[in-house]
Amino acid sequence: MDTSSPAAFVNGDLLRRYIGQKVRAVVQVIRSDIGSVVGKTTDDQQIVVKGSPPPSLTTYLEVIGIAESDNTIRADVWTNFGDNFDAGNYNELCKLANGEFRHMFI
Repeated sequence: MDTSSPAAFVNGDLLRRYIGQKVRAVVQVIRSDIGSVVGKTTDDQQIVVKGSPPPSLTTYLEVIGIAESDNTIRADVWTNFGDNFDAGNYNELCKLANGEFRHMFI
């Protein structure tokens, strides 16, 4: 496992803390255009993910990339997470990874 460039777990609210840094987020796909996806984060905020999404998208998608703004990620890695995903649990993970248990995450 490469730990030289960790990606912070973020939801829509936490994204603003990491502008210019590597992040990972799960979004529910709202629509897909050429070169971008508009999605809803696990805390119900709308963001834009730029890059080259896979040709076939599932309802939920994890992206890893650089936070460009408080509502935009330029993704390098796109992973389909299927059509049934517990967004509430992931949202709690984001809070823990950026709160009292931050030291447990790279």
